[in-house]
Amino acid sequence: MAKGEGAESGSAAGLLPTGVLQAGERPAQVMMKEPKKKQQLSICNKLCYAVGGAPYQVTGCALGFFLQIYLLDVAQSPFQVDPFSASIILFVGRAWDAFTDPLVGFCISKSSWTRLGRLMPWIVFSTPLAIIAYFLIWFVPDFPQGQALWYLLFYCLFETLVTCFHVPYSALTMFISTEQSERDSATAYRMTVEVLGTVLGTAIQGQIVGQADTPCLQVPNGSEVASEGANRTHSSTSLRGTQNAYLLAAGVIASIYVICAVILVLGVREQREPYETQQAEPMSFFRGLRLVMSHGPYIKLIAGFLFTSLAFMLVEGNFALFCTYTLGFRNEFQNLLLAIMLSATFTIPVWQWFLTRFGKKMAVYIGISSAVPFLILVALKESNLIVTYVVAVAAGISVAAAFLLPWSMLPDVIDDFHLKQPHSHGTEPIFFSFYVFFTKFASGVSLGISTLSLDFAGYQTRGCSQPARVRFTLKMLVTMAPIVLILLGLLLFKLYPIDEEKRRQNKKALQALREEASSSGCSDTDSTELASIL
Repeated sequence: MAKGEGAESGSAAGLLPTGVLQAGERPAQVMMKEPKKKQQLSICNKLCYAVGGAPYQVTGCALGFFLQIYLLDVAQSPFQVDPFSASIILFVGRAWDAFTDPLVGFCISKSSWTRLGRLMPWIVFSTPLAIIAYFLIWFVPDFPQGQALWYLLFYCLFETLVTCFHVPYSALTMFISTEQSERDSATAYRMTVEVLGTVLGTAIQGQIVGQADTPCLQVPNGSEVASEGANRTHSSTSLRGTQNAYLLAAGVIASIYVICAVILVLGVREQREPYETQQAEPMSFFRGLRLVMSHGPYIKLIAGFLFTSLAFMLVEGNFALFCTYTLGFRNEFQNLLLAIMLSATFTIPVWQWFLTRFGKKMAVYIGISSAVPFLILVALKESNLIVTYVVAVAAGISVAAAFLLPWSMLPDVIDDFHLKQPHSHGTEPIFFSFYVFFTKFASGVSLGISTLSLDFAGYQTRGCSQPARVRFTLKMLVTMAPIVLILLGLLLFKLYPIDEEKRRQNKKALQALREEASSSGCSDTDSTELASIL
């Protein structure tokens, strides 16, 4: 309450006729409000919010694990996409996706509040267009030229539209509750559903596509040259069946996208901060961007997760090829993916308990580093299916930590920023969009470089086997390179300043700020009511 407001309110109350006051009530009690109860989210609210994270993960998982092998081995009717063109599609698509994150964040920061909120309209209007673009990514056009351009166009279009869904959804974390504990709990629900989304994406895409007999071509030599034409005719028929399987999987995933978007829109309501409603003008995007990028904890957080995310993206992008050609498990890679994601799903609640018990920084060190021994084991041991399944289950534990922790720690950074810049509101989309921007751009670079590396190593499109150099390159991309990136990321996390003690201090300070803003708002409202009575 501002200085002097209490005296004015008391004097005004004294002018009221006694009949206005209830029996035994003092004039000053008219102005007193009960303390605001702690804001609780119901389980239904948290589940509806969490379901909104599934579309991004289901589609992202299908694209991340299968798009590379689809472009190299399936999108061939009748003209093939060569490895160089595939690397251009993957790099430009991810780079464009990264660029659209801050662009959409800028547009959202300029959006006004509507009946649905400030973020929900973006989710509503982007959904139908996104599912059309997603389906066309997996469609093989039957024309002689421009296949690579087709895939690049619809890949970039889909990434733009899914960004219009995911950036506002990510920023919604800050608008579902003002309580840190409630946001952390909702984030745990969200991460569990998102990992379930990756399970769905892996299961649907992997199992449907895995049922099709994807043909491969033996390198012709000697007597095999005579039968090459017959082999190619049979292979063309089998290839069409594989392409139809990809389309069926795309249709199922598009349906899940729509259902989850509807549940999110109907089950979640945005809430404005009390002190945000008192701000006369929203901050300009570029001023907000300058403040965000100069906030030390934010830079240190995204730098650490940039390297760790890049490590897991390298594994994700090359895992199907690694299982098919290096390990020799052509018919098992979809089941190995499912084992990883199921393991991650079941361990999300464990990591949520761990971070509340031991702190988020400790969870980062233990959770993400736990992948290193198993990656070393895969690099050193000869191909063995049972050992590979054990490693897949163990790797899922680390994947769960990598899913949960960035989104659990980012709201802490935003709270710290709000304390240091109390009049800087509307910056939440900038925080989330630029975090995603850096990770997506890095993943685009990694996918482009890894596909080019395979091209230089001599990758044979639709080959039943690959040269030794290709197999070695895949092993390095899935094991040694991620290990180095994880270790670099963990070193950077040593510089991250927000520990559990700092979080508790920020929580108390923010609560005091909200109570002061609420008291000020109540006083203004009560003065208006008193004036109307008088």
